[in-house]
Amino acid sequence: MKVLLDLQYLNVATTGIKTYMMELAKASQAYPNSDIEWIFTHDPDTQAADQTFKPPNSKVQRLNYHLDYFRWKEFSLPDLVKKHQADVLICPDFVSPAAALSCRRLTVIHDAFFWQMPKNYPAWWRTYFLSLIKKGLKQKTQIITTTNYSKNALEKYLPKQNPISVIYQVPKSQNGKIELSFLEKNNLKPQAYFLHIGTFDKRKNIPLLIRAFKLFLDRTQSDFKLVLAGGEGQSVQMNDWPRVKQLLGELNLTDRVVLPGYVSDSQVNALYQGAFAYVFPSENEGFGIPIIEAMGAGLPVIHSDQPALVEVSGGAGMTSETGNLDDLAEKMILLTREKSLRQLLIKKGLLRAQDFSSQKFIEAFHNQIFI
Repeated sequence: MKVLLDLQYLNVATTGIKTYMMELAKASQAYPNSDIEWIFTHDPDTQAADQTFKPPNSKVQRLNYHLDYFRWKEFSLPDLVKKHQADVLICPDFVSPAAALSCRRLTVIHDAFFWQMPKNYPAWWRTYFLSLIKKGLKQKTQIITTTNYSKNALEKYLPKQNPISVIYQVPKSQNGKIELSFLEKNNLKPQAYFLHIGTFDKRKNIPLLIRAFKLFLDRTQSDFKLVLAGGEGQSVQMNDWPRVKQLLGELNLTDRVVLPGYVSDSQVNALYQGAFAYVFPSENEGFGIPIIEAMGAGLPVIHSDQPALVEVSGGAGMTSETGNLDDLAEKMILLTREKSLRQLLIKKGLLRAQDFSSQKFIEAFHNQIFI
């Protein structure tokens, strides 16, 4: 059985999809199946390091990327299917070729955001991208998604001819290096800060987290800080970064909220090791990789009661009502006052994180490949 894995999108992917693609490629090599020959369209590390189209600094550069992506999906990728005589094509980035192919397809559609939150995307781009997705959903296509929540959402928007299966993904493999000096550079004391890592997309509810943190400080008079690591939102419509900067000034929190920007793996490890807790108030997620990363690092997690996060957490996190400012602040306070609760959440989180292994991830794909 020849399986062709499309890794083209790694040249621009920066967030969860990048992790998904890299970990799928690694897992296929770490846990081989004697009946499967994996073929990569690109070397994962080389493609991820390609800087040709990132960051997109101009409209011309963005246009050139879209043209390159279209050429790849509609011409180059079908040619590779023929060249390698692939039995299965896996496209982990929503889009499969519109052209007729002789092989089966496994297309990963991570979430239903394009349909659920249209205002978060440029109208022309959303229309174009949804067209690409739908044209690639041929009869021999099996859709893979990340949670039962995403599956239920996608079933409202996608053709019923394409079955949808759930495969839980895995967090990013860490190199084990810890840049402890990173904490010192940012004046962060161990066990004295709350942590959030991710882009400043509006659906992440970061302004709500900042306001909740302000309430936490007012009610506890503690010297805690809040670390918000990550880059700006992925489009003008989605980007909450300007609002965050404005809000920090309005609430006089510029010296209590740390904004380190994008962080390396060793810096992420340091942040996880030193944090008191991880807080994830997102209003919509397809999976929620940071929850599993934080739990695996031994951190208690507070997350919104958004369905995908509840599903992934599996009862190992503390839930806060989505969008409820006061409830989130009170959960943060409770965690600082109840040491036994914090230890219980850490214990539950470490156990839950074990359910998301690379071996389980790739074995689930093996099962779909042989259907």
